[in-house]
Amino acid sequence: MAVPEIQLSSNDAHVLSALFDPEASSSSSAAKIESSLPPLPHISHDEIAALHTTERAAILPIAIPNPSKPEIERSIAALSQLIDSHPRYASAYTNRAQALRLAVEDDLFTVDDDGTVERIFLDLAKAIELATPASQKEAVSPQQAKVLAAAHSHRAYLYLKAAKVASESPSMKLESGSQRIKGMGHERLEEMASRDFEAAGRYGDRVAKDMAVRTNPYAKMCGAIVRNALKEEVAEGRR
Repeated sequence: MAVPEIQLSSNDAHVLSALFDPEASSSSSAAKIESSLPPLPHISHDEIAALHTTERAAILPIAIPNPSKPEIERSIAALSQLIDSHPRYASAYTNRAQALRLAVEDDLFTVDDDGTVERIFLDLAKAIELATPASQKEAVSPQQAKVLAAAHSHRAYLYLKAAKVASESPSMKLESGSQRIKGMGHERLEEMASRDFEAAGRYGDRVAKDMAVRTNPYAKMCGAIVRNALKEEVAEGRR
C-alpha cells in the first residue's frame, strides 16, 4: 500500500517553521544596530581609541592556537589592570573571560576548578550588564552588539558544556564547578544555554541563532511529538 502524503495545516506549518527555522522570527527579534551611536555605553569618544589599543595589546599574544600558560596569565593581568582603571569598559570583561577560559579549559566543571569558572561567569555577567540597553527596543552600536553577542554566546557555551558534563554524571546533575549552577540537571542547563544563544543571535551572531533553535527544549519536545505522529501516520498507511 502506498504511504499517504501527510498534510500539515497552515497553522501547524507556521508553528513548526517558527520553532525550527532560525530565520523565521529574526526580523522581529533582531536588535536595531546604528553606527551613529557611541561605540559603548559609559565610555566617551575620547577614551575609546586608547582603551581599544591597550586592550588589543593585551589579547594579541594569546590570539594564536595553543598560547602558552605564561602568555595567558600576562594577558589576564593586563586586562585586569585595564578593568581596574576603567571598570565600565564592557569589552575588557568579555576578553578577560575568554583568557580565563583558555587558562582552565581542561578543568571546566571538574573538581580541579579553583574558582576560575565563577570568575568567568562574573565577567560575562558584568559585560552584559554594562552593554545591555535599558530596553530591547533601543538601538545599539555595532561594537555594543559585538560585545553582547560575544558575552551571551560565551556564557551559552559554558552552560552547554555544563549540560554535557551533567548528562554524563550518574545523578544526571552537575556535581562540580561553579556554585551558581552546581546541582542543576542537563535539561535546565540546556534551557539556559538556549536563552543566551537566542540573545547572542539577536545581536548578530548567526551561529548562535542556529544553536538557540537546536537547544530550545520546547522545540525538542515538539519535534519529538511531530516525529512520533508522523511515524504513526506512516505505520497506519502501511496497514
